[in-house]
Amino acid sequence: MTRLGYGTLDLVPARVTRPNRTAPPTTGIVHFGPGAFHRAHQAAYIDTLLDSEPDWGIAAVSLRSAATVAALTEQQGLYTLAVRDITPAYRIIGAHSRFLGPDDAEQTLALLADPAVRLVTTTVTEKGYCLAAGGTLDLTHPDIAHDLAAPAVPRSVIGWIVAGLAARHARGIAPFMVMPCDNLANNGAKVRAALIRFAEAQTPELAAWIATQVRVPGTMVDSITPAADDALYADVADVLGVEDRAAVQREAFTQWVIEDLGDPVCAALGRAGATLTDNVAGYEQAKLRILNGSHSTLAYAGLLRGHASVADAMGDATLADFIDTMIRDDIIPTLPPVAGLDLDGYRAAVLARFRNPAIVHRLEQIAADGSQKIPYRLGDTLAAQRAQGRLPRHVLAALGCWIAFLMQRARAGVPILDPAGTALADCAATGDAHAVLARLIAAKLGFSEALAHDSDATRSIARAAQAAFEGDWASAFPG
Repeated sequence: MTRLGYGTLDLVPARVTRPNRTAPPTTGIVHFGPGAFHRAHQAAYIDTLLDSEPDWGIAAVSLRSAATVAALTEQQGLYTLAVRDITPAYRIIGAHSRFLGPDDAEQTLALLADPAVRLVTTTVTEKGYCLAAGGTLDLTHPDIAHDLAAPAVPRSVIGWIVAGLAARHARGIAPFMVMPCDNLANNGAKVRAALIRFAEAQTPELAAWIATQVRVPGTMVDSITPAADDALYADVADVLGVEDRAAVQREAFTQWVIEDLGDPVCAALGRAGATLTDNVAGYEQAKLRILNGSHSTLAYAGLLRGHASVADAMGDATLADFIDTMIRDDIIPTLPPVAGLDLDGYRAAVLARFRNPAIVHRLEQIAADGSQKIPYRLGDTLAAQRAQGRLPRHVLAALGCWIAFLMQRARAGVPILDPAGTALADCAATGDAHAVLARLIAAKLGFSEALAHDSDATRSIARAAQAAFEGDWASAFPG
């Protein structure tokens, strides 16, 4: 079948929205991590902006694999965004201008040094920033250690950004803005601190320049984006009449909240549809605790109860009621008011999104990297509740489901997809849930050390975990 590209756009049915361009746009953004979420989310905003401001094209840089950039290159950067809702929609995105892989280091550095590049964005997952458990840069991380020793060809996104900033500093070029777009709590401040710390280990003068000149706004991003698969590719080919091997899919809902620094870059993204605010933290907390906390809970409890997708799990009345009650009784009371955000309305919207039958969001995908996600998605709610002297029974049970999931996988010999997968499996391989929880706390995996001194909370978590592991859901879930 003919491949999607600018030369084949005329073959696509008129009902499919497409760019008003006949060639890739001019580059204004460098993006690290052009996976499905970036292409379904940020790139769609930029595609809208390009209709009126054609110099915001995105250079896609993949640090680990050339597969995505190869597919984009073959299609001149064009791909289909399939919006999965009761009424489906299809849109061809043409936001990308350059496509660079792991072997294109020289070109990547040249782009970062180009004055036309005003923004560097990242979607590399929480673990991609090479941060330690406390949120600071881990100088012992293998990629960071490599980049400090061999800065000319970095491996980490932090190393690459600092390399680009160093090139601009040496040439007297104004720095680009750096914008992390991963669900990492307080992402702007953490990434800014990581850049400064990395530069300090190289050149104090560069670190001082970054500290005073480089802007790193905080962000919050949201849109459920299931992984692409052969079914998606077949569906898109049937609709378009041409083949698209870079297609992505997401729900209709999408949100990009950006800290408003009063900067022209922020203003441009606001024109693209992003929400500019002075309270990203409020949006971030609501999203991490309500949506992401519920997502992780659905993943671990749902897999234990035999479900495969979010919509399947929400069809389980017992589990759906547990999630609803957890949000209402345990999570929302920990959230401060946010101007313009109705928390109860947000709860209802999240549950409706989870029930969307057109989205097949696999629980296995959500369950990955739990040790990185649990502290923010559920741990923060637990800490806030305990600070008020309350015992949040549903959140404690949700944490127990993660432990039961680890126990089940470890004892079945199934790999745990997590940066700490081996250590998690070792902790969960033997003993009852009380022993497993004690090992996880001691190893600082998913739980804070302070929890070791909270016997009421640990007892509740372990009790729920043991019951969930044994399939005794009447005991695992609060009555």
